[in-house]
Amino acid sequence: MQWNKIQKYLNKRKWSLLKLSKISEVSEGTLKEYKFKNTEPSFKNACKIADALNVSLDDLREKEK
Repeated sequence: MQWNKIQKYLNKRKWSLLKLSKISEVSEGTLKEYKFKNTEPSFKNACKIADALNVSLDDLREKEK
């Protein structure tokens, strides 16, 4: 999952990490790890993030070249 894709949706909605955290029920600290440390979310958290953003997991994943 690429954070820049998540960030694109956050910018579009004018959401902060805190708002995404509250809606997705993924802690803000965990979201910061995904953003700043490039760690990969668990499948469960990826689903929560996608659901909160109202997008599919495919919209957030890194496409194979």
